[in-house]
Amino acid sequence: MPKPRSLRAQLLSRLTLPLLLVVILDASVSYFVALHYADLAYDRWLLDSANSLVQQIKTQKNKLTLELSPSAIEVFRWDEIDKTFFKVESQTSGFIAGDKALPSPTFSLLKQHEPLFFDGTYQDKPVRIVAILTTPRQSTETVIISVAETLNKRRSMMSELFLAVVMPQVLLLFITGLHVWTGINRGLKPLHELVKRLSQRSARDLKPIPDSDLPFEVHLLTHTINSLLQKLAATVLSQQRFIENAAHQLRTPLAGLKVQAERALLAKDVNSMEPALQHIKNAADRVAHLSTQLLVLARSESVSMGGPEFSRLDLTDLARECCMDWVPRSLESDIELEFDAPPTAAFVIGDPTLLRELLNNLLDNAVRYGQSGSRIKVEVETQPQTLLIVEDNGPGIAPGEMEKVFERFYRVPGSPGEGCGLGLAIVKEIADLHQARAKIGASPTGRGTRVSILFNHAALKQS
Repeated sequence: MPKPRSLRAQLLSRLTLPLLLVVILDASVSYFVALHYADLAYDRWLLDSANSLVQQIKTQKNKLTLELSPSAIEVFRWDEIDKTFFKVESQTSGFIAGDKALPSPTFSLLKQHEPLFFDGTYQDKPVRIVAILTTPRQSTETVIISVAETLNKRRSMMSELFLAVVMPQVLLLFITGLHVWTGINRGLKPLHELVKRLSQRSARDLKPIPDSDLPFEVHLLTHTINSLLQKLAATVLSQQRFIENAAHQLRTPLAGLKVQAERALLAKDVNSMEPALQHIKNAADRVAHLSTQLLVLARSESVSMGGPEFSRLDLTDLARECCMDWVPRSLESDIELEFDAPPTAAFVIGDPTLLRELLNNLLDNAVRYGQSGSRIKVEVETQPQTLLIVEDNGPGIAPGEMEKVFERFYRVPGSPGEGCGLGLAIVKEIADLHQARAKIGASPTGRGTRVSILFNHAALKQS
């Protein structure tokens, strides 16, 4: 499993890296701007030096010469940091004076009185060179005057400029980074406080988290957690109530089993033992029926918490098959079982096992509480909505009890039989899982009960 990334590290990277890039970009731009102006200043000095040599070129006996004494040339070359070189050459006469090996451009590259600056190498050292094309007084020859200088002063100046530009930027980056680090720590402090509160809670403490002293952004998290805690508390309470009710429902038939078993043990012959054995069988049937319904409830709850995906199925075929399974039981109870559905298929999205259990529970209630000679009708409708209907003409349910019968382990007072009050609760649970609505009411004939399962169009696909 990959190690989770730190929120602090993500925030630091997203805040500091752009700042670092901006500082580097700013320092680079500042450096090159400073370099440009430093070159411009030193290039002007080179140009002034070249122009000073122009004034010293004279014509003697129709020959161009440089009228500079050795001491003047020494003064011209003198510099504490850099070395200066020069060369004077004529297009006609060739080299006149200076450093003959100094690089110089060809005459074709120069224009009259327009200086040309370029970089070169002399005596294995990089130099900056300026060249001027001019025509001395009283002469028709064109002359190139080149002056070069090593780059020591330029480099020294650029180092100083670089330090002057970069050091404040580095200091700014350090101060800003420290401020960002402190701000992130302060911003994450409410989350650490929230973690501390949650870690100190017991597993049974499902009360909402107080968030009045937390920032607005953390409220979104605490509200989500509180909503989850509320649902979890409701689920735990429902499970506790379910366990208590299930234990109560199981205790009654198990106590009856024990009493009847003791009664059978006291009997002296088989005939006197028969009533006790019949009671034992009835109690065992009741326990088996209750355990089956509890398993169905457990399955429906597992599906609601992320069980198998639903599939497309034909509700008409499922209802027809289920009714066929109940024909023997209805005949045994002398109850007429009728099935009615349109010729077209009614497709829904659902779990076939759960939907079959839903219809089984409706039929079980109808048969269990029906009277001899009564009728049960199962219908599937597709227009205008998809409906599954189970209708009987039995004793019916009082209007005030119709909403209560969907609660777990609830039985209408005075109900005959030995039901456990889970049948309609299972029906509602399965209907809710399928985004369907379970509705109970009186039969249109005025006698009996009609249970309708209305399937939602959003979870429905019809052919």
